[in-house]
Amino acid sequence: MGSFAAGIAPEVWVELAGRLIQGAGAALIAPSALTLLMMLFGHDPKELTKAMALYGAAAPAGGTAGVFLGGVITEYLSWPWVFHINIPIALIALFANRALMPAAPTQRGSIDITGALTVTAGLAAAVYAIVRAPEAGWSSAHTWLVLAGAAALLAGFVAIQAHRREPLMRLSIFRTPNLAAANLTQLLLGGAWIPMWFFLNLYLQQVLGYSAFPSGAALLPMTILIMIGMIVLAPRTINRFGPKTTTLTGLILLTTGMAWLAFIRPDGSFATDVLPASLIAALGMSLAFIPTLGTAISSARPEEGGLASGIVNTSYQIGSALGLAAMTAIATANGAAQLGNLPALTSGFSAAFVGAAAIALVGALLAAGTLRSHTSAPADEITASRG
Repeated sequence: MGSFAAGIAPEVWVELAGRLIQGAGAALIAPSALTLLMMLFGHDPKELTKAMALYGAAAPAGGTAGVFLGGVITEYLSWPWVFHINIPIALIALFANRALMPAAPTQRGSIDITGALTVTAGLAAAVYAIVRAPEAGWSSAHTWLVLAGAAALLAGFVAIQAHRREPLMRLSIFRTPNLAAANLTQLLLGGAWIPMWFFLNLYLQQVLGYSAFPSGAALLPMTILIMIGMIVLAPRTINRFGPKTTTLTGLILLTTGMAWLAFIRPDGSFATDVLPASLIAALGMSLAFIPTLGTAISSARPEEGGLASGIVNTSYQIGSALGLAAMTAIATANGAAQLGNLPALTSGFSAAFVGAAAIALVGALLAAGTLRSHTSAPADEITASRG
């Protein structure tokens, strides 16, 4: 429904409403999928690690396919078809759901609508304030009033969760060893990776002059390496060195790759300015994502797998939104708004890569200090907890 509304939108508000519905659908699907993985494969640590790897690889594959096919559709059809193409895919998934999806036990309970609305409004206000700050000014009353409103809403959400009998999120779950640390790492990982992906695509199109189709194709090597890394390298590295070491290695590689991207040039080329650095960053992402995802979910009690899945997905999405908003503000302040001015654009994008590299580095330092070491894959904790 969201894709249909966005595709036929006659005005901006209809487009935004359609995107809102799409986001709501994604918010329901992602944690449900992870919970189902835990239910199906939680009894076998090796199989769970493989399932997590395939789940993790599906995201970059889908993302790149979206960028690549989106460029093809936009160039040869029209932009509304970027949304229309989702409709048959969703219908196929809907009809296949009954035949392929195993039955799962359900539990009745109340829905914390107040908490959901409060935290959503608070996060949206924070992102809005950061995105608007370069235009309104960081010292303006508007910026700080919106940020204060965001802080008040988020504080209100915490208060609601602390006093509600059936909260949206049980706050004490964060006292579970490794859960808070893994979620913080996922938040920072999203805050570093998504801005890099976004500004790399802008550099290809606005500086190197690639059209939609070639710029999408240019991301394929990075995506292929991510998939190989998540499916083949990450599980083996986790089993050999443990999730903490694998996470730290990935974050250091991600920092290195994005720092290298900061040296992009106005007259650069894909082969020298983009490909090597992007492959290093992709390898780092694949090694950091899987162990932190597995640790965040397996650290919780089995009956709270759904809550843990929802939290880790939210952490990554919050990090992505806030990171992209912050890096957009940095890029704009350093010249990225000057379309057609290649040196200024390059300077702005370079600043965004530096900022993203700093986020990844902070993630590495925090993971080193907060994640507890394990000698086996995170999935082993599930088996131990179930006896």
